[in-house]
Amino acid sequence: MAFKPLHDRVLVRRVESDDKTAGGVIIPDSAKEKPQEGVVVAVGAGARDDDGDRIAPDVKEGDHVLFGKWSGTEVTIDGEDLLIMKETDILGVL
Repeated sequence: MAFKPLHDRVLVRRVESDDKTAGGVIIPDSAKEKPQEGVVVAVGAGARDDDGDRIAPDVKEGDHVLFGKWSGTEVTIDGEDLLIMKETDILGVL
């Protein structure tokens, strides 16, 4: 893939959740919520501060992250559904 996010944006691949509950009940696709967990695929170079210096991103490629339910913009790159979001939309690293 030749996609590189700009500034403080991050490209994330959603991690699919289980089809069963802990009790063994199968959850149909229509009742599933979109997962709020993903893997960072690509990271931009970072934002700039008031002096023009680059602020290094806190996440790196391969990090497992949690993000908000409505975070990011869904895009399709090379036939794969991914999310582009600002680094500030990421809640934490697992």
